Amino acid sequence: MINSPFTRWEGDDIHGRRPVLTSAWVNLDILFSRPADAPRHVIVTGLDLTGVVPGRLHGRFPSVEGDWYGIVNYEIGYADGRRDKLSLVDQFVPFTALRERR
Repeated sequence: MINSPFTRWEGDDIHGRRPVLTSAWVNLDILFSRPADAPRHVIVTGLDLTGVVPGRLHGRFPSVEGDWYGIVNYEIGYADGRRDKLSLVDQFVPFTALRERR
């Protein structure tokens, strides 16, 4: 797990320390945007990189430009609707693609 300077921790040294996970929405349309004129070739067994999926934010990093990026765990589903999902851990995601999930 990536430990950022802004990672909050819970627990103690005796029982173990864990990063505090903040529920977030990950906007895949922003994260994986495609140019409007890009040709499409549909692959029905491919990943569905559209919509919004739940995630768990556990770290933050600022850029030199003042933009913020989160370290997020989330899952992406497949277009064919199968139950299995691609689990992504410790992903570097711009805050523009994140929203707090309540």
